[in-house]
Amino acid sequence: MVVAVTSAATNLPDRRLLLVHAHPDDETIGTGVTMAEYVAAGAAVTLVTCTLGEEGEVLVDSLGHLAAHQEDTLGEHRLGELNQAMAALGVTDFLRLGGDGRYRDSGMAYDDLGMAIARTELRPGIFWTADLLEAANELVPIIRDRRPQVLITYDEFGGYGHPDHVQAHRVAMYAYLLAGVRSYRKDLGPAWVVPRVLWTAMSESRMREAVRAFRNAGDEETWKGFDPDGEMPPMVTSDEDIDCVIDGSDIVSQKMDAMRAHATQITLDGPFFAMADNFGDEAWGQEYFRLAVGTPFPPAPEGSERSWATDVFAGLD
Repeated sequence: MVVAVTSAATNLPDRRLLLVHAHPDDETIGTGVTMAEYVAAGAAVTLVTCTLGEEGEVLVDSLGHLAAHQEDTLGEHRLGELNQAMAALGVTDFLRLGGDGRYRDSGMAYDDLGMAIARTELRPGIFWTADLLEAANELVPIIRDRRPQVLITYDEFGGYGHPDHVQAHRVAMYAYLLAGVRSYRKDLGPAWVVPRVLWTAMSESRMREAVRAFRNAGDEETWKGFDPDGEMPPMVTSDEDIDCVIDGSDIVSQKMDAMRAHATQITLDGPFFAMADNFGDEAWGQEYFRLAVGTPFPPAPEGSERSWATDVFAGLD
């Protein structure tokens, strides 16, 4: 079934950004500054969340009863957290892939290297086992209706291996292709070729700098398993492979408020806020992206320290 999509605006703004994320809170951690920055600049920002995060760990003791193995009502609660987070970021156009509850959080396990993998026992209706074409067909009409110039999602590893992140990547990339085919499913709206697709990234130099600072301060738990002088895990991107950075240091407080809204998933004494406690909120003020496909970014000005663009729309206007 394809859910009908109604455009958030009759006259679309000149700049339009679409983000595809797996669970409530992923959008804030990975792209909260970017979303807030472009909303403030008058761009159309649309968020598609693929699941309600029903299998997430509940980090608030008094809300433990919401967990999947108890009342199994965490998804509804996390939708409320998402509403609060989007209010903090100023995002008004956000929806779930196929509608609320269409795809269930798949949960995850860990491999011997500490990377997230799919569980051996899988519930019915989870996103990980969804038919790829059916799921893509839920996103195609959104792409054709919102007509984004930039689509942001994860890389093929899903950032850290979570099966829902990997599936979100697959669905977003497949839908990107299908949405641009004039003869494909005309009932889903006129074709739209997204000019640029970006994948989220973590800067290797910034990660090494942060981990080294924690270790020098005697903190061996934050980002445990990361060696600031050794090989970085696959979630970290070499600086030379990064194409764009959004510096939202001036509005990072909005991102921090949105992170606090996701209270069941992000604790004030956890690793995410430890970054801010040690380095200030500005530690969360930069977000990095790789160009996956589409229009390349313009060359950096001569003499620039790095070749990174500072606007996801650069060269598209």
